[in-house]
Parts: sequence; C-alpha cells; structure tokens
Amino acid sequence: QVQLFESGGGLVQAGDSLRLSCSASGRAFSILYSMVWFRYSPGKEREFVAAISWSGSSIDYAETVKDRFTISRDNAKKTLYLQMNSLNPEDTAVYYCLASKGSPTRDAYDYEFWGQGTQVTVSS
Repeated sequence: QVQLFESGGGLVQAGDSLRLSCSASGRAFSILYSMVWFRYSPGKEREFVAAISWSGSSIDYAETVKDRFTISRDNAKKTLYLQMNSLNPEDTAVYYCLASKGSPTRDAYDYEFWGQGTQVTVSS
C-alpha cells in the first residue's frame, strides 16, 4: 500500500509564492517511483503540471507553469515538492501528487497512486 499526502496549499494573492509538499508512506512505496503534480479546477480538464523521475535527472513542465514552478524531491524524506512562484488566478486549483513505478509521463492514467489533493486559491 502507498499513501500520498499533499500539504502547503492555501489562499494567496497574485504574484505570491507557495511551496507544496507531498509525503509518501507505505511499505510498497519505493524511491524509484516517478512522481508528478496534476491540478484540477471546476469547469476545466485535469491538467498536467510537472513530473520528475526517481533520480531527478528527468523533469518535465507544462508550458503554463514553466519558468514559474519548480518540481523537486528528497528521496531520503520520501517527499515531493512544488515551488510555485508568480502565482496568478489561473493557477487556482486542487493540486494532486501521483506516483508511478514507470517513467514519468503526462498521462494521469499511467500513475498508480494518488493523493487527496491540496487547494490552492490565488486572488487577483
């Protein structure tokens, strides 16, 4: 079993920063897992945000967040991070972290494990 728990969301103003964390636990979790952030807001499709391989050597960002967001991980702590800078109202969503035994992809269906999400709200 694998559990993923996101934290760090909140209400901020446009231009502010937030750092999301995703802590992994469970006997089945391996630091070899690829991890990814997706986000979902009502009225919009689920959106890929950023992905990282187990070693951190492969990183991928959506164009909408590139140069503003940074994905990273600390395998010793089994924690995934998403540093979000220059936030704007379009970033408002529930952010989910996902984990996969395979290589990082942009398809949420490739990921076996999901967290419960953390709400990020950006006011203008």
